[in-house]
Amino acid sequence: MPSNLSSLFRNRDFSLYWCGVMLSEIGVRGTFVVNLYHVYDLTRSTALVSVVGVVQGLALVTLSPLGGVIADRVDRRRLLQGTQFLSLVASLTLGLLSVAGAVEAWHIYITVLVNTAASTFDSPTRTALIPALVPREQLAQAFAIVNPTRELAVLLGPALGGALIAIGGPGLMYLLDAATYLALVLILPMLRIPAHRADGEPIRVWRRMAEGARFIRGRPVILQFLSLDLATTLLAGWRAVLPALAVEVLRVGEVAYGLLAAAPSAGALVGTAIMVRWGNRALSGSLVLAATAAYGSSVMGLALAPAFALAVAAAVCLGATDAVASVVRHSAVQLETPDHLRGRVTSLYQVAVRGGPAIGDANVGWVSALLGPANALALGGILPLLAVGGYGLWGRRLRTYRVAT
Repeated sequence: MPSNLSSLFRNRDFSLYWCGVMLSEIGVRGTFVVNLYHVYDLTRSTALVSVVGVVQGLALVTLSPLGGVIADRVDRRRLLQGTQFLSLVASLTLGLLSVAGAVEAWHIYITVLVNTAASTFDSPTRTALIPALVPREQLAQAFAIVNPTRELAVLLGPALGGALIAIGGPGLMYLLDAATYLALVLILPMLRIPAHRADGEPIRVWRRMAEGARFIRGRPVILQFLSLDLATTLLAGWRAVLPALAVEVLRVGEVAYGLLAAAPSAGALVGTAIMVRWGNRALSGSLVLAATAAYGSSVMGLALAPAFALAVAAAVCLGATDAVASVVRHSAVQLETPDHLRGRVTSLYQVAVRGGPAIGDANVGWVSALLGPANALALGGILPLLAVGGYGLWGRRLRTYRVAT
């Protein structure tokens, strides 16, 4: 496996792409954590913090299928450049408002909406580009590296965001975010990628969305992965209550909040290292079920931790188990989907993968206003355990699934 890993990074185009995506994700993930803290600092309301999740969820659910259609119809590299530039402008504007002391919560909501709308076109495009960069036999390893690149970014981004808040306020993180978008915009033209071949028919958006949906309906295991992902996240939105947990329950400051927000990504790196080492032997549905059960338990541990060190440990376990399940799910979806449908299928899958956590943030935020952040999050950790029990009894197709490469 180490030789496979080294051969991946000897691939010039993959290495450049990986570096560009990592830089961009550092800004994205750090900025999101700062957005949550910034809204909480301005309003002292977990319910208003959860509006960030509402905005994200609405944009993801309504625009993700369209993003997949576009990703299958246009030059993916140019589309990615366009989305990165749009987000650059949004983050730069929010940064300047913050530095000037003129920012309000609704400014943050609008920026989240713009960045999320851009990412609905961005995310399926990023994923659909990967098969053009590496040979098929290395695709599972490429996803095992690229997917947790987000987690490496979240490890660095939130910790950096917490430090920048303490040093000079949220505006510094937003300006850094704009700079990381610019980096990927400049890297993309350097990639040697075969031109994407789309058919010459006019774009019929609804028909093409329906083609992606029909393909997924014909792959029951993908549907089961989608439903399990949604069940895992719809009530376990730990991100929305993390500022309140840090400030009200654990009573720590901005830097410690950034470290706590980064802890899941530290765990994800551990989980990813395990998956890279095990390779294709580990890509099975039964592993996803085991990891999902451990994820639910870790969410409950984070919610009920009586001390900062224990909360960090639970957050590390949360990230590790989520990464293990994610590698299998992403590999299965990509390997079972033909290239001409990858954008559409990935965008529909994104509705669950990204829309679920966003809606989960909103749900937990509202419940925490009634029960408190710790109790709301503990309640959310129960649902993944129930979902695993259900699939363990009745989900034979998912339970026996293995990724074929």
